[in-house]
Formats: sequence, structure tokens, C-alpha cells
Amino acid sequence: MATLRRVIGSTRGILHPRLAGAKFQLSRHLPAPALAAFVAHYWMVRWDLRGGEPHQQRLLTHPVVQVVFGDGPPRVVGVVRGGFSRRLTDRGLAVGVRFRPGGFRPFLRAPVSTITDRTLDLAEVFPVDGAILQAAVLSAGADAAVARVLDEFLLLSPPEPDPVVDLVAEVVDLAARDQGIVRVDALAGRFDVSVRRLQRLFAEYVGVSPKWVIRRCRLHEAAERAARGDDVDWSGLAAELGYADQAHLVRDFTEAVGVPPGRYARDASA
Repeated sequence: MATLRRVIGSTRGILHPRLAGAKFQLSRHLPAPALAAFVAHYWMVRWDLRGGEPHQQRLLTHPVVQVVFGDGPPRVVGVVRGGFSRRLTDRGLAVGVRFRPGGFRPFLRAPVSTITDRTLDLAEVFPVDGAILQAAVLSAGADAAVARVLDEFLLLSPPEPDPVVDLVAEVVDLAARDQGIVRVDALAGRFDVSVRRLQRLFAEYVGVSPKWVIRRCRLHEAAERAARGDDVDWSGLAAELGYADQAHLVRDFTEAVGVPPGRYARDASA
């Protein structure tokens, strides 16, 4: 019998996390060890809003590819650079495979940038009947059973190990953790590669540029501070996160989140 490998993850990227926590339940689980080089985790979102109002959940996306099961046919979702939201109604379940940054490249066997901001039918990448697989995933029941179905699906034709995935994932992880990195040349220098080499790696494996990744990680930081109810000095934060001035941070934040940072902070802490 499979052992459930539950993951305690952050809410980074989930906008208005306090409200979200009252509207749905999110669990994350590690894949089988043979898939750990490619897959970060599986996620399951369950909600029951019967008798209540629908909930519109907005996300500040990450630089990852996902396979999603839920409404409609199963699909491969490339990195989403713009705004993303999902309307939850009634009662439901959504399940996903979140790949590591770079981890989908060995399955796709093509540059990941070719599917950025695109959605593919599952059968375009995997030799599987999507309808049958989705039925198995959504009817599996407990989280452990869902994870087992996903393991079996991905282990049907696992790709060869690719050491570049580890390098790319490490670069993205450093960009997320080290708030002092605000320029691509600084990130490239930490790994002793040229900026051009890093740009090519990201186009091939991540799907977006290193500049986009750095900027998105800084927006995650800004949104998280605002959601905590911190009294944010937006001008000082803009400088800390590498923006030329507060106006540039406000513009990027508003475009990605949907509202200006000051309004988001008020709404998220209400």
C-alpha cells in the first residue's frame, strides 16, 4: 500500500490567502521517488460552496508547467504570464501535477517556451486517453489514491534523467529565495554562466526569461507582505525589489494582481 507523502507548502501565489482558506482546502503531496527529478508535487483542491456565493480565486502564477484535471478535459498548462483566476461554485475537486521549473522539458521534448501562455490537450504530450485518466483521478477518493493514480500515469513512459533540470530548478529557487538578486547578470554570475547562456536555458527549460522570473518572484514577495497586514513602505519596497521607483512597482503589481498594491493590502487584511 502506497505511503502518502504530504507536503506543507506556502500560500505564496494564492491571492487573498485568508479568504481563500475559508473557501477551499488545498493539499499537496510528493510524487513517487522515481519522479522527484521532474515533479515538485501533486495538488488537490476541494471546495463545498453549496448554499453560498461563488468564489473567484485569483493567482499570481509561478514559472512552472502543470497538468490539470477538473472542469473540461485534462490539459497541460504552460507558464501563464498574465493574470489567472478560477471561479469556484457548488462543490468540486481539481487536481494538478506541478512540475519543477524545467521539469517538464524532458516530457515535452521541445523548448518549454513553445507552450508558454498556451493550453494543450493531454494527448498532445502523453500517450494516454485523457477522458479515462481524468475519470480515474477524480473518482479515486482519498488523497493517497489520487497520488497513486498520478504516479502510475507519469511512470508509464518516464523520460531519461536530465541533469540540466536540477541546474535550472536551482537557479529559479535562488531567484525566489534571495531578494537581493534583482538583475539577470547577478543571477547568472552566481552560477558562473553568461547572461546569454542563462537566457537560452530558460527559454528551453522554463518557458520564460530569467528577467520575468526575477520580477515575478519580487511580486510574490510584495503580495505576501501586503497580505500579512504589514505596514508596507511601498517606495522603500520598490527600491528593495529592484524597481526604478514606486510607480514601476505599482504598475507591475496592478497588471499582475488586478488591483494596485495599496488596495490589495487593505482588502487582503480585512
